[in-house]
Amino acid sequence: MRSEIPREGLRFFSNRKMPPERRRRVRQDRKTQVRPDRRAGARWGGPPRKAASSYQQKSLAWPRAAPAAISVEAEEENRLRLRNRLMLEEDKPAAERCLEELVFGDVEDDEDALLRRLRVPLVQVQEDSDDSEVEKEAKDNFLPQKKPVWLDEEDEDEEMVDMMNNRFRKDMMKNASENQLSKDELQKRLKEEFQHAMGGVPAWAEANKWKTPSDDESEEEEDDLLQRTGNFISTSTSLPKGILKMKNCQHANAERPTTARISSVQFHPRAQVVMVAGLDNAVSLFQVDGKTNPKIQSIYLEKFPIFKACFSANGEEVLATSTHSKILYVYDMLAGKLIPVHQVRGLKEKIVRSFEVSPDGSFLLINGVAGYLHLLSMKTKELIGSMKINGRIAASTFSSDSKKVYASSGDGEVYVWDVNSRKCLNRFVDEGSLYGLSIGTSRNGQYVACGSNCGVVNIYNQDSCLQETNPKPIKAIMNLVTGVTSLTFNPTTEILAIASANMKEAVRLVHLPSFTVFSNFPVVKKKNISLIHTMDFSPRSGYFALGNEKGKALMYRSSWATGKTHPEILRDFPECVIIYR
Repeated sequence: MRSEIPREGLRFFSNRKMPPERRRRVRQDRKTQVRPDRRAGARWGGPPRKAASSYQQKSLAWPRAAPAAISVEAEEENRLRLRNRLMLEEDKPAAERCLEELVFGDVEDDEDALLRRLRVPLVQVQEDSDDSEVEKEAKDNFLPQKKPVWLDEEDEDEEMVDMMNNRFRKDMMKNASENQLSKDELQKRLKEEFQHAMGGVPAWAEANKWKTPSDDESEEEEDDLLQRTGNFISTSTSLPKGILKMKNCQHANAERPTTARISSVQFHPRAQVVMVAGLDNAVSLFQVDGKTNPKIQSIYLEKFPIFKACFSANGEEVLATSTHSKILYVYDMLAGKLIPVHQVRGLKEKIVRSFEVSPDGSFLLINGVAGYLHLLSMKTKELIGSMKINGRIAASTFSSDSKKVYASSGDGEVYVWDVNSRKCLNRFVDEGSLYGLSIGTSRNGQYVACGSNCGVVNIYNQDSCLQETNPKPIKAIMNLVTGVTSLTFNPTTEILAIASANMKEAVRLVHLPSFTVFSNFPVVKKKNISLIHTMDFSPRSGYFALGNEKGKALMYRSSWATGKTHPEILRDFPECVIIYR
């Protein structure tokens, strides 16, 4: 036990054995010793310290020599840093030094200022402050607004637009005092006119304003697609055969009913518009929505029962011919102007009825009498040249590339002409046909369909029609028993529509490439189709329209074209619009 006690402790145990004189001396020293005041910071055996302030009591006091040493070290560090920076700047070109001064400022004296300037905005962004005013002040401090380089006084002056000298602007005047309008007021007036013509704001105009959940899902799918790799090639979902998913829609011309026969129905190539023309001397334009189909405009041609009406390839014009006139009417939809073409130089036809417009919009083909085909320029409406076949021309059409013309004659032969040289490339007999009535080509340049008076439609390969003198049809469609007066391919070359105007309900939809007829169209029990004289598909095959002799433009909506189960919320037309006046 004695070995574990320290030496200092042994003194206290040995005080009892001290001599009496020594014990007295120790007691006297203890009595004369002043008790330290610990609150004042005094120690045993020493004078009391001077009372320190509250701040000094809390913080530790550094030795006096430490600040001097730190300042010396900081000056030495700054000197070395400045020397290194000067050595680096000597190697830099003048252009680079000038660029650094513009971007980072002049920080030769204090580099810490640059670090603080770069660090503070980052801290402000990372802090999550609940006070909106504090955030606003921070943004204002670190993101100063740019000032314009100069100010033009003429920009502040509001320019006025004259409304009287322009006949289109004159129609938009509400009263006589509106001789001049500002640009902003004119823009508002144009928006009002457009919404009035379209029956409200179209759905495509609000597509970018409101974001649907499907858009978010598509963006997430795209992000997921970009973040991973793999084989993304899969089989395409083409149109299945057998049953076609379709539903009835409101008639295209429901807002302008008529009892006259519908001779032409066609969808606009670039806008959400359908055109309906008939023997009532009128061409009407309707907005396609599948529900009400509001009317946009009607063009009345006096004493001009329309035999055929057609859009130009760019959709800016409407061409129309009559049953008993040689005049060709051209309606410019952008200018709202009706232009009659009374006579074409070199064209001696007394009556102009059937015509075709080339897919590229360059040519106009008129079927004349005595086997003549007249090729006109679409831009100038002037005659380019003529081509002649044996017998009477039953029907004609352009190829998908507008380089060839296919013509069906009254004796069952088909002629193929080159547009540029106007020479006959090939001539063959339509198998089993005694009298041709209609002809059509597919958009992809693969098929040629020929309709005859016996109700048979022969589908050929275009290559065989150009090379063989006696080509064999790929398939002969025999689902009609009367003459095939009209046929058309859909834009995706998945459906061929055939119809006869000699029998009611005589319309069929043929699936390609299986060449089988859809069994659920038309619905025989309803019998609301009647005699069909014209038909057309919309640009993306979502709508199918037919015109009958009762003055109705029937319209159907298919869900397979978009691949969705709710086609009402989808648009079948391209994102384009034309303002009609």
